[in-house]
Amino acid sequence: MIIIRTPFRVSFFGGGTDYAGYYEKYGGTVLSTTIDKYCYVSARHLPPFFDYTNQFTYSRIERFNEPSEVEHPLVREAMKYIPVERLQLSYDADLSACSGIGSSSAFAVGLVFALHAMRNEYPDKMTLAKEAIYIERELCHEAGGVQDQLASAFGGFNRLSFTADGFSVASLDLSTERIRRFQNNLMLMFTGFTHFSGAVAKEQQENIPTTTAQLHEMKQMTYEAEKILRSGEIDDVGRLLDESWRLKRSLSSVISNSTIDEIYTDAKKYGALGGKLLGAGGGGFMLLYVPIQKQENLMHAFSEFKFVPFSFEKSGSKILYENEIM
Repeated sequence: MIIIRTPFRVSFFGGGTDYAGYYEKYGGTVLSTTIDKYCYVSARHLPPFFDYTNQFTYSRIERFNEPSEVEHPLVREAMKYIPVERLQLSYDADLSACSGIGSSSAFAVGLVFALHAMRNEYPDKMTLAKEAIYIERELCHEAGGVQDQLASAFGGFNRLSFTADGFSVASLDLSTERIRRFQNNLMLMFTGFTHFSGAVAKEQQENIPTTTAQLHEMKQMTYEAEKILRSGEIDDVGRLLDESWRLKRSLSSVISNSTIDEIYTDAKKYGALGGKLLGAGGGGFMLLYVPIQKQENLMHAFSEFKFVPFSFEKSGSKILYENEIM
């Protein structure tokens, strides 16, 4: 049996510049970190005592003989792409799907890793990310960018860069104290409803010809944020998040709505300097930058919402457990 643990991510700046329609022309960049909330993919060879040859367990159980019979599109295409005989798979996660923390791409990375490991293959992190991107974007035809797969595969607080020639991942390599001060002012709040990111991403991608100026500005903010994080006043990152959210809302009509806008406005009233919906938008988790001395007051005001404590993590997708394959 093999167990793969893959982290979810929090993206701060540059989201939208990782769509091929933008970065292939202009180059894109994102600042993001992985967090200590994970999905888990376990895999083993199914013993030859059943009237089916494969099984996948998630919110339901699928039993099948050929990958083409699988209803879950990612598992179906991944098993065609990386064949494994007599496979039993299962998926678990610390946070709910469709909530903006890159869960689908984290699963894609973990699944690719597990399938390769079952074949005694151990690709490097860039290969894991690129194969997950290929399966999601090309084989499954799911709309979206390329930042999540890179973040989950590599782990850490990074600048992710994208061009027509390829991708790169560079650690911000900030001091422990700077990271601690930044992290302590971040709050992760669940808005109470989920979303299907593909639909939101599809409209954002279609709008790129008319939102290029905003994307240029959002890309520039990644450099400004990095400069602040290295040597500036940390609270200025929160204020920059507020500016970035204003721009992000203009990329698509379905990124925000009146309920989300009201939540965000109230959060600022109770101490947040800035924030954003994570992921493509439309619901899920809201990241808020709240000076630590004001967090208790905000949590009291939003007592009906769930807040998720988290820390940054550095490991990326990794094997937690592996024994001899049958």
